[in-house]
Formats: sequence, C-alpha cells, structure tokens
Amino acid sequence: MKQFAIGVDYGTESGRAVLVSLADGKEIAEHVTPYSHGVMDRELPNGTRLGHEWALQHPEDYIEVLSRSVPAVLEASGANAEDIAGIGIDFTACTMLPVDEKDVPLCFKEEHADNPHSWIKLWKHHAAQGHADELNAKAAEQGEDFIQRYGGKLSSEWMLAKAYQIADEAPEIYDEADRFVEATDWVISQLTGEFTRNSCTAGYKAAWHKEDGFPSEQFFVSVHPKLENLVRDKLKGAIASPGSKAGELTRDMATKTGLPEGLPVAVGNVDAHASVPALGVVDEGKMVMAMGTSICHMLLGKKEVYSDGICGVVEDGIIPGYYGYEAGQSAVGDIFAWFVETCVPVSYTEEAAREGVSIHQLLTEKASKLTPGESGLVALDWWNGNRSTLVDTQLSGLFIGMTLQTKPEELYRALLEATAFGTRQIVDTFEGDGVPVDVLYACGGLPQKNPLLMQIYADVNEREIYVADSYQTPAVGAAMFAAVAAGEENGGFATITDAAAKMARVKPTPYRPIEENVVKYKQLFNAYKELHDYFGKSSSLMKDLLKGRSHDKLTEAQAVE
Repeated sequence: MKQFAIGVDYGTESGRAVLVSLADGKEIAEHVTPYSHGVMDRELPNGTRLGHEWALQHPEDYIEVLSRSVPAVLEASGANAEDIAGIGIDFTACTMLPVDEKDVPLCFKEEHADNPHSWIKLWKHHAAQGHADELNAKAAEQGEDFIQRYGGKLSSEWMLAKAYQIADEAPEIYDEADRFVEATDWVISQLTGEFTRNSCTAGYKAAWHKEDGFPSEQFFVSVHPKLENLVRDKLKGAIASPGSKAGELTRDMATKTGLPEGLPVAVGNVDAHASVPALGVVDEGKMVMAMGTSICHMLLGKKEVYSDGICGVVEDGIIPGYYGYEAGQSAVGDIFAWFVETCVPVSYTEEAAREGVSIHQLLTEKASKLTPGESGLVALDWWNGNRSTLVDTQLSGLFIGMTLQTKPEELYRALLEATAFGTRQIVDTFEGDGVPVDVLYACGGLPQKNPLLMQIYADVNEREIYVADSYQTPAVGAAMFAAVAAGEENGGFATITDAAAKMARVKPTPYRPIEENVVKYKQLFNAYKELHDYFGKSSSLMKDLLKGRSHDKLTEAQAVE
C-alpha cells in the first residue's frame, strides 16, 4: 500500500525534497541542497560580467537537487521506495530558459556559454523592465483584453517580457531556441523525458487563458516583428492543469533518485500556489500568504473579476473549479535581511552575541516593546520594486519621520509594518473589486519565526491569520498534487480537495486583531497610503534616481571589462 509522496520545492537559493505521509500530511524527512552556483547577478561561471538588475541560474543545480536530496530523504526515513505514490515539484516563477528541440539548455552549448541570454532568468531578473513597459504600452494603446486579467500591466519578472528581451538583445539566441520554458516544466521534462507546460505558470506568468490561449500573433508583431512566431514556435507545447500526470519517471532518473522507474510524476507548479491546498484552502474568501523573501498572495473566487494591479486571474490556476487570483510583494524577508546586514550598529551586534540570540531576534524583542505609531515613522516596502498593485520594479524603499533620536529597532518595526501595509493595499483592492477576503492564511519561514510580524499583519489587516503547521508547505503541496497525479488506483487521491481533507494542516489558534492596535494602524496606514499614491503614481523622483544609479553601475562594470 502506498504511504508517501515526495514534494520537491525549488527556491531562490536551494532546493528541498520532502517525504510526506499520505495519511496526515506530516513531513517524514527532508533534505536541502544549496545551489552550487547560487544566484548569478554579477557574472557568469566563466567570468562574463552581467548588467544591472540581472539574476540568472545554472540548470545543473536543479538536477543536483534531485540526485542528492531525493536519495537523502529515502535514506533518512528508511522508507521503501515502492511505498511512494508519486513525485511533484514546485518552483519560484517566472524562472525561464531557452532550450533546443531536445530540451537541452542553450547555455550548455559551448558557443553560447558566454551569452547571458542563454542562461536561466530567475524570477527576480528585472533587466527586462523596458521590454515590459513596451508590451504594456502597446496593449493599452490597442485595447487588448488580455491585459485586464493582469491588473493592466505585465511584469518584467514574467515570461513575455523576458522572451522579448532575448529577441531584442540576443536575436541569435531567440532564433536558435526551440522553446522558451519555465524551469519547473524543464525539470519535469528531465524526470519524464516528455515536455508538458503547466497551466499555472502559463496562466499567471505568460498571459495564457483557458479559452483564448496566448495573446494574438498580431499583438506581438505590433510590439516587434521578431515576435511574430513567439506563440507558434517558442511557447508551443501541451498545457495541463495542476494535479495532472505529466508522465512517468525514466530509467535514468530512477537511477539518480533511487525511486522506481515508471513512478507517476505530476506536472510542475509554482511554489506559492502549491501551498494553497496544503493549508486546507480549497474554497473562496481565504487569502493565502506565502511569506519568505517576498510574499505571494493567492485567493480563490467563483467569478472572473478584473482588479487593478493584481498579478493575474486564471481559471483552474490554483484549485480546479475556481478562478485563482494572485498578487504579491517583491520583497519582505529580503528587506529585513538588508536592514540587519547594512544598518545595525556594532553595539547591537555585540549585545546579540552576549545574549546568545540572532540580530533579528534582538531587534524583534526591542521592537515588540514599542506601540504602533510610537516612533513617528512610516516606511514604504519597495526595496525590490512593487509587484502589486503598482506593478513597477523601478520604485524603491523609503523611510519618513527619522530624527537624531531614531533607534534601529524603530526602523526595523517600521519595515515590518510597511510590509503589512503593502498587504493591506492588496486586500483592500480585492475587496473593492468584489472579491471577498474574509480570513488570512500564512505559510513560509517568516510566520514560523516572527510572532510580532504576524500580530502586526493581523492588526493592520483587521483579520484573523491562521499559520501553517508545517515548515515546508510548498513541498507538502507539491506532494499532494503528486498523490492526485498518481490517482486513487495507485494509492493516491482522486482530487486535490480529497488530498487536502487528509493532508492539510494549520495551527489551531490564529492571530487575532487587537482592537487598540487596529485603531492606531488605521491612522498609520493612511500615512502609508499618501506616500504610496504620491511616489507610486504622481512623482517620477524614484525612477529619476534609479536612472543615475543604473548608469553608474553599468559604467563601472564596463570599466572593469
């Protein structure tokens, strides 16, 4: 009898395999493999310099995760490989790469190794912003219907902008590529020997629609003649929904992973979206926040509603039978990490060392003694641009209200609050457009580590927040979809709803809003909103400053070369 499924969660810095019980969703064993090449944002492995806002990765790192972490969880658990129903993966997205007709990445070819466009463009590759701007301007000019499903703007993080950047800046790579593929679909092709696109990334990251398909050839030609064959040739391939079976494990990958040849393999998925059923969210009114370096907000609805600045609405994109809505914040945990790495005085570092705690813990302890508004500070959470609802990677972070008496813990708390305000902006936008948000659910590292942050989110958003009773929610979700791909006949489940009923887990007690704090945060959110609207909609100051910084960095890189 099948007892387990394996979920593999591909993050920004590492990949993690988790063996999950089909009986109750508990993680039996896990193993992390850091990417050997990490995030390549300065240079390629051969030393070729990269420009401003580039973020690339190496395909070999993804296969190494499978060959190291999957055997490791089998060994650690002592599980019999024959008791595993299936394997599924999730991925940060949009993370894309060009491949040839045999699914070989072009960066593996010697003649292209020094061309950055032949490598994997990670989700946070923002160097295609200019190309996203052109796509958005042309779509608005022509009144294209598809753009309304994405809040009126496509992001530079997504497939179409990145593909256009390749066509514009490296036409030889564009011409040689047989397809542009999501990394999650590429890994599935390596596991099964067959290529299948998943509807989640196709819908949210490449503007694909279940009824209408991709945007028209006429639209792409109007943007650039080179894009005439983008859909027909470069985005070709069958598209399947989450929980579908992509194929079966090949003999070669069975040898590398220690799993049985012929094991059912689920189609790929997005990390945040895979988390939704793992929290037990399979109906409307419940927003899931996947909280880590960034936040992805996901919400289910019964009707298709266009909402300004959302990242997309996709039918069956998350849970079959519902329209899945996505929004997000481009940096959250990354902001807190930046602050402790660059803005904390030595005296605080020494104090943390004396007390035997991390600098994050020390700052959180100090910040928790402050009341909302006590410091007189408000911050904007745009340290990595704004994903929703402004959809603009050229916006930047801001503090207002600092004085000579301002302390590090006050700045730290202001940043925690700023990210909560960013989520409130998203919640209010959905509610204003008729998509209900009744309760919040949270998963990821931040909800597990920082109770102060979660209480602030509850207070700011005036809603209860349930937290996942799992540290590896995306991987658990990927394992659940793997069990659905296997089917009841192979020891799995008929539907993702059935899997959620058995395997989803949340902690029993939610964070509840504290009324006194709610009142104070309403005033602070008004201040945040004023800054948000001025710098995000009225002023070009942040973008003007970015132009100077980008020019200086490019000039410096060119000088080194």
